[in-house]
Amino acid sequence: MRYAVVCQVESRTLPSIEIRPIRTHSERQAIEQLQREIWNLVDVKIVPDHMLVSVQKSGGLVLGAFESSSDEGRERLIGFIYGLVGLTCDGRVKHCSDMAGVVPAYQNQNVGYRLKLAQREHMLAQGIDLITWTFDPLESRNARLNFRKLGATCRTYLRNLYGSMRDELNAGLFSDRFQVEWHIASDHVADRLSDDWDPRMAGLGDSPSALQAEGVPVLNPALPGDNGLLCPSQEVLPIEGDRLLIQIPAHFQAIKAADFELARAWRAHTRALFEAAFAAGHTVVDLLFEKTKGKGGQSCYLLRKDWTLS
Repeated sequence: MRYAVVCQVESRTLPSIEIRPIRTHSERQAIEQLQREIWNLVDVKIVPDHMLVSVQKSGGLVLGAFESSSDEGRERLIGFIYGLVGLTCDGRVKHCSDMAGVVPAYQNQNVGYRLKLAQREHMLAQGIDLITWTFDPLESRNARLNFRKLGATCRTYLRNLYGSMRDELNAGLFSDRFQVEWHIASDHVADRLSDDWDPRMAGLGDSPSALQAEGVPVLNPALPGDNGLLCPSQEVLPIEGDRLLIQIPAHFQAIKAADFELARAWRAHTRALFEAAFAAGHTVVDLLFEKTKGKGGQSCYLLRKDWTLS
């Protein structure tokens, strides 16, 4: 997805929220307004209602999250997700999830997660078992949703995929992206979505420190800078072993706001690491976050060597 920052790990479900396909022109026009509200997009960047019509008529999917109101039975659109039919490099049909968002007042309330689950159900009903999307690998909260909550994986790094972007979240940085693979019919995903899933049984661990205690190295332990912000490590360990960790900022947007050159440094640093790890046969299978005293938390990707789906 081009803009996934609002689709993040969320804390509780809202029984008054209904997830369903978009049905009317007015609902599609409401999606246009949501794009302005969520990302402050200029009009030229907004996906228009007529394109959403084409997506739906061509086998794609446009879902809305609607809040029910006791006021005359009205409902209000507070989130959406849409995608279209695509092909893998070998000609296999997949679903390309292009955009997802939730209005700020309803973020961190499980809406983004529920939209993704509904997307999965619709694709399984269509006989499609692979959903792909892109997101910024430096956005820790999105990564935790994608890998830890949903069970997606990644082995593809795309440099400056969208060129120069003009929205507030991305302006001024190379638009590097992970291309995520969500194998929605796999045991791996089914296990991850289960209420009794145990990361320790899957060899993943509960936290970066727990994995480090098992001997899993952090290739690039971050260093505190003079301004209190974490800086990329100047010394990086070799890419070796079955499991390894790559650290990213826990709050990348805060770094961008405080020190844009540091944000650029993180982009270049992690680009080199991920490209090298993928070339060596590693796959991202999880994002682990751990609160740390005085640092705002530690976020690390877990990568596995020669990993295959179960």
